[in-house]
Parts: sequence; structure tokens; C-alpha cells
Amino acid sequence: MNSADLTLFVAVADSGSFNKAALGAGLSTPALSKRISRLEQDLGVQLIHRTTRRLSLTEAGENLYVHAKNIEGQVSDAIASVSAFSQGVTGTIKMSVPTISGELLLAEAVADFCQQYPNITVDMRLENDFVDLVGEGLDLAIRTGKLEDSSLIAKPLIQSNWVVCCSPAYLEKHGDVSTLDGLKHHNCLAYTYQAQGSFDWRFTKQSKSDKTIEESVRIGGSFATNNAQALRKAALAGFGIVYVPRCCVYEDLQKGTLKAILTDYQPRQLGVYAIYPYTKYLPEKLRLLIEHIKQAYQHKKAYF
Repeated sequence: MNSADLTLFVAVADSGSFNKAALGAGLSTPALSKRISRLEQDLGVQLIHRTTRRLSLTEAGENLYVHAKNIEGQVSDAIASVSAFSQGVTGTIKMSVPTISGELLLAEAVADFCQQYPNITVDMRLENDFVDLVGEGLDLAIRTGKLEDSSLIAKPLIQSNWVVCCSPAYLEKHGDVSTLDGLKHHNCLAYTYQAQGSFDWRFTKQSKSDKTIEESVRIGGSFATNNAQALRKAALAGFGIVYVPRCCVYEDLQKGTLKAILTDYQPRQLGVYAIYPYTKYLPEKLRLLIEHIKQAYQHKKAYF
């Protein structure tokens, strides 16, 4: 028995097919089947139930798969740990970033990174949906929110604060808002790109006894969208009140074309993370890019 046979066994289990596993390993199907049979003989147990339609792992096979998969990961990590020494900082990085950050700072920051490291090419997609990094062959994603997939690593970049705002013209026409209940009487435009809270705006507030109180209000309005820039433009035009990431309206707030309201309440805060598939040894090119991106966020810290 050797580690190569264990790797082939994992390939068969993952693909669910001897034909697919053989194609991926560059072997003929009979040769692969012979290797797995020899592994079973060496171990003295049957690992795979074979039928004409499908194959499945035996109880012994399931147990071996867990350990063999771990060995395969350790081999990959060992290779990755020394790849930077043999390859240098070269290659392609495929990444996905959110539209707000992409347009605000990441397009320029990543282009600058590529200029600093001319042997690295970055393919950057701007999109808001959370993507399957492994399934789509992506090396890195920048995302805001909570990380649910435990097989991924998340490096914090910055904290994103939200803000409730509208145009001065809207306030002149419809009156000021000083309480959360007051929002119920206004045209609140919902940001639907979020797991929860599109129509329930959540805040915290310090009580007189210095305790943090969580509050929320159910809002309603004539317009909802999954695009923060569309909300920004609607607010600038005086159509209603929006609750959006501060970074997308920062310059409008500075100019006075939008005004923050309900400032006694602490708006929602979400972390911005660099996310990549689990590995013990992060490739040097990815480490350098993540650090470069983190510095770019810090340079724009006032926006967040």
C-alpha cells in the first residue's frame, strides 16, 4: 500500500465513478480498478460496493476515506508550503469582489498591485452573490457579512458601518425623523441584497444606565432594490429614506447632498473579509494581494 493508491481511492469516492477518476488520474479504467482491488487486498477489507449502475463505499471504505482525504490535504499543504521558493511570485489569481468596494477602491488597488508584481495576473469579477470558490476555481473573494462555510478562511479587512440618510429636500417636504417609529410614516426604500433586515431596520442604542439596547422597526416604501447605487440615486433625487453602507454615500454626506438621520442610534456594522479555501500554507502571491487590499481599505477608512 502507498499514498498514491490512497489518493486514487479518494478520487474514486469523490467522483463516484471509476471512469471519471481514471480520466482525472491519466489511467485506464481497468488499471485504476486493479489498483483499488490491490489496495483492498493489502488491507484485507472491501472498500467499495461495485454494481453495474453505481458504486458506494462500505463502512470500512467510509472510515478510510476520512483519513485518506486528510492525508491528501496534508500533501497539498506540504507542496504549497515550498511552492513560493521554487516558483517565485508569479501566476494568475482569480477573485470575486462586491460591486461597491470594487468600484470604490478595489479596481484601482488591484491594478496597482499588478503593476508592482508584473509576473502576476489578476482576473477580478465584480458581483454581489456569494460564490462557490472551489467549484468556480476562484482563489479569493472579498465579502461583507458573516462567514457560514467552515471550509473557508476569512481574514478581516475593515468594519463597515451603515447609515440612514435622505436628501435635505425630502426632509423639507416630509419633515424630520427623530425616532425609529417615525420611520413608519415615511417612504423608506429597502435594500434587498442582504440575508435579513431588508424591511426590518435594526439598530442599537445606549440607555441611560449605559446598557446596549437592540431595537428594530418594520419599514415600508414604494421602491426596493438589490443595488446600493440605485438606492443612492433615488435618495439623491428626494424620493425617500435609505439604509445603506456608509461607504457608498460618504461623498454625498460630505457634500451635503444627503443627510444622515437618527444619529442617536448605532446602525448595523458588518465585517469585510478576504475569503479563500482552507490551506495551512497560504501561497505568497495571495498573501501579498490580501495585505495590499487591506491597506487600500485602511486608506479609505473614513468612508466606512
